[in-house]
Order: sequence, then C-alpha cells, then structure tokens
Amino acid sequence: MSTQMGPHRTTRLPSGLNLDTFQTTKTRIREPENDMQKPVVGIIANFFLINDQYPAQATGIMNVEAVAEVTGAVPLIIPSLPNAATVSDLMNICDGFVFTGGRPNVHPEEYGHEETEAHGEFDRDRDRVALPLIRACIDAGQPVLGICRGFQEFNVAMGGTLHPEIRELPGRINHRMNPDGTLDEKFELTHHVHLEPGSCFIDIFGSDEVLVNSLHGQGIDETGARIKIEGHAPDGTAEALSIVDAPGFALAVQWHPEYNAANDPVSKPLFEAFSDALMTWKHGTTRAAE
Repeated sequence: MSTQMGPHRTTRLPSGLNLDTFQTTKTRIREPENDMQKPVVGIIANFFLINDQYPAQATGIMNVEAVAEVTGAVPLIIPSLPNAATVSDLMNICDGFVFTGGRPNVHPEEYGHEETEAHGEFDRDRDRVALPLIRACIDAGQPVLGICRGFQEFNVAMGGTLHPEIRELPGRINHRMNPDGTLDEKFELTHHVHLEPGSCFIDIFGSDEVLVNSLHGQGIDETGARIKIEGHAPDGTAEALSIVDAPGFALAVQWHPEYNAANDPVSKPLFEAFSDALMTWKHGTTRAAE
C-alpha cells in the first residue's frame, strides 16, 4: 500500500494515548420506524501519523457515536483524500455529512492570505475534499453540519476569511482548550453563546442563549457570501452560522457538540435537528418523537 501523501504539515497522535478512554458506551441507538433504511452520514476524517511514521485517516469516536446514537444514521468515515472519490461519488453514497473539528487548520491560501507561523498545521488534502463538498451539498440541499474546523470551512467555502489567533484581537478571550486537563476538562462548558433574534438555532435549542465548550484558536474574520452569523460568544466571536437561502439543512457551530451528544441539552437537539433533515432528504419524512 502506498504511503505517499500530499504536501502538508502532519498531525501526530498524542504519545501514550489510551484508547480505553474512548470505548463506546451501551447507549440505545435510535432506529427508524416502519423498517425504513437508515440514512448514511459521511464523517470527514483528518490526516494523522501513527507512531510518527504511519499515515492514517481517522476521526474521533465521539463523532461516530453522535451520528449513530443521536441521529440514528449509519456513520461512514470519509478519508480526506481527493483522489479517492469525487464529490459526486460521495454525495451519491451519503445522505448528509458532518465536517468535524481537527487540529490542522484551513490553509490561508484558500482565502487569499499568506501563510504565517500563527496559522499552525495544515491538511491540504482535507481542504481539497471539504471545501468543494460543502459548496456542492449546499447547492443541492443535502444536509450538512459543521463543527469547529467545519464551521470555519463553511465560511471559507463561501468566500470568507479566518483570523489565525483570535485571542490576540482586542477584547477577545482565549477560546483554546486546557492543554493539560483531562478529557472532561478539555470539553467542559466554558462560555455562553447568545443567539440573534429570530435565529433558526433558537427553534432548535428552545432558548436564545446556550452554554458551550470551547476548543479553538482560529475564528471567523470576514464573513463569506451567504454566511449569516446566528450567534456570538460574550467577546463577540462568531459561534453559530447558517447559509442564507440554503435549500436544505446547512448549519455550523464553532464549539464541539459531539461531546456527550446523547445527554447534553444543547448537543442533543442539534443532532436531532440534523436527523430530521437527513430523514427528509432520504425518505421525505422526519423521525418520530420519542
């Protein structure tokens, strides 16, 4: 098997990673009623080096569990390798997509900026898969959900720009995770997001303010065409967006709703709304209320 990879910086798994931390729980998975076939959700993967030398494509088990347990869909990990499948191939196989978070950042070349040290690591193959796929799904009305890096990808896909280190901006707080904490501490709820009046997220959450986690360094600078910022952190950082005049579900959040998605009062309704969109796309119906 070839180990040739495109030109990009690499991301390494943390040393001493204990996979037992990420073992799945015995949570009931929502089953479609009336023997309807489950939707298939493509989860966009990231490039990793295992043991600093073996290239791999992977996603967090939390992403897989959130899709399987809360949306009731079949999770399918999509490698970020542009030569592996076309956008059309992926859209024909999957009913919707989750654009996950990841340590590598969108390369600033994608939005007309020069690369600097502050931009950190990159995954150019993911850029080449995710950005055109987002545009095509939005145009087709195929359900898409963006998370953290995925939130930023939505903005770049629509012609927007990113700031590489938002904590350096006047009045902004540090939105990065605690690098030395436990997994629970890294994903702890840290700040509120205030949703704009009339936001579609208010209908999803049943509130105009929600409490979320925060694990990002970059953030939206200039908004792209058709990007509507639906919510902000207390320091003004954009945290939730929708696509103006999108024919289908096209929402993204800067936080990580995949963590504890089956129980968190913010995460669960977001993935349930995504589930409704998937069922409508696949079957022309919505999931039954529990």
